[in-house]
Amino acid sequence: MDVPIAANVLGVLGAICWSVQLIPQIIINYRRHDTTGLQPTMMLLWACAGIPLGIYNIVENFNVALKIQPQILTTLSLLTWIQCKYYGNQWPLTKSISIVMPVAAAMGGIECGLVFALRRAKQNHAEWPITFMAVLSACFLSAGVLRHYWDIYKERTVRGISFIFVAIDAMGDLTSLISVLFQPRLDILGMVIYGSELVLWLGVFACGGYFNLRPWLQQRRSKRHVTREENGRAGSRQHPGGTQVESMGNGRPSSPSSSSTVFRTASGEGSRHSLSRSVRLRAVTACDGRLEA
Repeated sequence: MDVPIAANVLGVLGAICWSVQLIPQIIINYRRHDTTGLQPTMMLLWACAGIPLGIYNIVENFNVALKIQPQILTTLSLLTWIQCKYYGNQWPLTKSISIVMPVAAAMGGIECGLVFALRRAKQNHAEWPITFMAVLSACFLSAGVLRHYWDIYKERTVRGISFIFVAIDAMGDLTSLISVLFQPRLDILGMVIYGSELVLWLGVFACGGYFNLRPWLQQRRSKRHVTREENGRAGSRQHPGGTQVESMGNGRPSSPSSSSTVFRTASGEGSRHSLSRSVRLRAVTACDGRLEA
């Protein structure tokens, strides 16, 4: 389906999504100063996937947006990978920079050299190197996401990864997949590359709904149920207490062991003690008078 305008627009949308997909994850890592749950292997595999994907898109002469897209993927993936090493493995800043810069330069040099080599191979009617680049890119991308699936299986939760990042990446895969459909020639390998990763991200969403969202909803429901029960019990306790105070105020007789003994005051106790003492003094005086008589 040859629709150049649609292919370019969708390709630009895909490039924009892939340009900002890892930015939410990078910001979260920076704010937390922690990358627990985020797999550095996944980020490194994605950075490697950008090399054959960029070679394939450039040699196949896709639109400009799809040519730039893999370069952005590699750059952001390397940045996220070095964050995992800096925050997770406690690498010093100098060590992190001294490692990531040569790696990025080596990846750029390899991609540039292979672009010229595969263009010459295509001129000689050798198609298998280009096909191999597409398959290799799809394998790297899928392996990166599958590495996170292993962490989900072990921990029984989706941790360390931003669902905003997942949503943006899935949207970029979808728009890029549709962009390939509007190219002059239907490219099956391009569809496999973007389609496979889209399916894997949808699976991560499903795991997040099962392991994260479902327990959260159940916890909220249980909290509401407990709150309602506590409110009902508090109301039932207040009603008998009010009745008891009213009966005491009406002057009904109560036994000495009743709760009314709680309301004895210090002055009342003192008057009782003085009264008993005066009675005893009178009794002693009367006895003395009888003895004198």
